[in-house]
This record gives sequence, structure tokens and C-alpha cells, in this order.
Amino acid sequence: MAVPKRRTSKSKKRMRRTHHRAPAATLAPCPKCGEMRIPHRVCPNCGYYKGERRIEIED
Repeated sequence: MAVPKRRTSKSKKRMRRTHHRAPAATLAPCPKCGEMRIPHRVCPNCGYYKGERRIEIED
């Protein structure tokens, strides 16, 4: 059975894990109000999606 001969140092462990971070969220401007929002989602600012009002937003 294969067993590590030495303990993995903090430096080596952290170097290996540098790619494990979550990707940055993609944002696109809402065509209705211009507020940045996640693509293919209802705009949290105006409540529109694909030119239709989907949710009611209280002012």
C-alpha cells in the first residue's frame, strides 16, 4: 500500500489548491434598466426578463 513518506507542507498544499477557487460570477447589463444581473435570470432591480415583467418589485 502506498503511503506518503513525508508530510505535505502548507506551501505545497496551498499551491495545489490555488485552482480550487470558485469562478467569478458572470454579469451582464439588463436591457430594460441597465443594472448588472446574472444572464438568463429575472432582473432583481426591475423584475423584467425577455421583455416581460415577471416579478413585481416594490419601490
